[in-house]
Amino acid sequence: MAVDPDHVLRTAAALLTRKSTATMDEVAKAAGISRATLHRHFAGRDVLVRALESLGIAECEAALDAARLEEGTASEAVRRLVGAIEPVAGLLAFLYSENQLFEGEELNAGWTLIDDRISALFRRGQLGGEFRIDLTPAWLTEALYGLMASGAWMVHSGKGAPKDFQHMIVELLLGGALRREES
Repeated sequence: MAVDPDHVLRTAAALLTRKSTATMDEVAKAAGISRATLHRHFAGRDVLVRALESLGIAECEAALDAARLEEGTASEAVRRLVGAIEPVAGLLAFLYSENQLFEGEELNAGWTLIDDRISALFRRGQLGGEFRIDLTPAWLTEALYGLMASGAWMVHSGKGAPKDFQHMIVELLLGGALRREES
């Protein structure tokens, strides 16, 4: 029986999104394969996490493209972006908490490209007078990541409804990011 590595990877993503401490045995069982077969495709948890990182980056890039960040107002683009990322928010929440991905010199350049695209959106909003200028685009980008991770965990734990994911994140982020009229 041929093993579909994409199926194994997506199964691992789904499991680790729900249980970040899942073992390789648990990943293999969820994918319907033996641990030995899993190790032939992903020789250890570090390799699996790096493969999930590549999947997460690809999914983020697709969401950024789908969100059409250059169209309409920056606020509208942020709403579209959160909606486009929602299906993979759990995977991103898992990756966001994997310190090994962000330590040392092995930082995947894909994250920097994603950061740059999102920061450019916030910069556009600042230059257009929509967003506060006292918060850097880099800070707004990190705040967005944190809110998306929190939203994913909240929905997963049952403390929040999936239908509220986009609203909760966008309203909190933009409510804090919108420029206030000075009195």
